[in-house]
Amino acid sequence: MKIRSAVAVSAAFLLAACGGGGQIGDSNSGNSAANKKLVLIPGISAEPFYISMQCGFEGAAKAAGYEFDTQAPAKFDAAQQTPIVTGVLASKPAAVLIAPTDDKAMAGPMKQLKDAGIKVVEVDTKLQDTSIGVSSISSNNEQGGKLAAETLNKLAAGKTGSVLVLNTKAGTSTTDARAKGFEDAIKAYPNLKYIGQQYTDNEPATAASKVTATLAANPDLIGVFATNLNSGEGAATGLRNAGKTGAVNLVGFDASPKQVEDLKAGTVQALIAQDPATIGKQGVEQALAAIDGKENKRNIETDLVAITKDDVSANSKYFYKESC
Repeated sequence: MKIRSAVAVSAAFLLAACGGGGQIGDSNSGNSAANKKLVLIPGISAEPFYISMQCGFEGAAKAAGYEFDTQAPAKFDAAQQTPIVTGVLASKPAAVLIAPTDDKAMAGPMKQLKDAGIKVVEVDTKLQDTSIGVSSISSNNEQGGKLAAETLNKLAAGKTGSVLVLNTKAGTSTTDARAKGFEDAIKAYPNLKYIGQQYTDNEPATAASKVTATLAANPDLIGVFATNLNSGEGAATGLRNAGKTGAVNLVGFDASPKQVEDLKAGTVQALIAQDPATIGKQGVEQALAAIDGKENKRNIETDLVAITKDDVSANSKYFYKESC
C-alpha cells in the first residue's frame, strides 16, 4: 500500500479533527461491527522484512473481508513514527498492527490508540509496557542470537579469534534480545573472544565504518554477527572494502534479496532468517480475535532458521520480498 509522508499524515489528522468522524476519545469508535479497517505501521518503509510482513498482513486482511492500509516512517525512529500513529488514531480503524521503534518512547502514542477503543497488536518489536497491546508477535529473538553464536562457532571450525556484534539502536527490543542471546551463548566457545557490541543507528554506512575500525583495532577478528538487515548489509560492505571477505565470517540476521545474493556469492557466510509474512498473518488473526471479543494469545513466537551457502536453495521460502 502507499506510504504517506508525515506531512500528509498531519493533514489527515487536522481534517479529522475538524469534523471528519466521531470523537477521538470515543472508546467505541474502533470496535463498531461496521468498522472493517485494519492498519499496519511497520518500523521503517521500503525494507524487505517489513514488506514481507505487509504481504502477510494484506493477504490475511483481504481474506477476512477487511480494508487495509500500511503507513511507515522513512527511518526507524520514534520521532517519525509518532505522527503516523497520531494520524491513524484520527482515522479510527478497528485495529492497528505496529512495530514500535522504541520500547519506551512509543508507549504514549500507542496508549492513545488503546484509549480510543482501537485494538493494538505488536508485531516484530514490542513495548516494555505489556498493558497496551492485546498480543505481541515476533521471532524468538534470544534464540536467534543463540543460533547465530552456534553458527559462527561452526564456521570458525576451531580457530581462535575475536567476534563482534553490530546492533542497531539501544531500546529496540528485538535486536537487543538477539545481542543478549548471542552474548550468553558465545561463552560456551572459549576459542571465540567476545569483544562486545557496537550500535549502527540502523545505517549501513555506519555499520561499514564500525567494521573497518574494529578490524584496525582487532586484527584477529574472526567473526561478526549483525543483528538486523541494514547492519548486515553494511558489515558486508566494510569487510569487502577491507579485503576481508571470507576471512572474517559474517553471520547476518534476515534474508533480504541483497543478503541472499551476498550469501550465494560468499560475502556473507550465514543468515538467520525470520518468517515476517507469518508475523503479519498472525497479527491479523489476533487483531480480529480482539475485535470479536475472543481471547488473545499474549505472546507468540515464530520460527527462525540458519541458512548457509550449502542449503540456500532448500530454504528459499524464508527469503524476503521487495513487493507483494
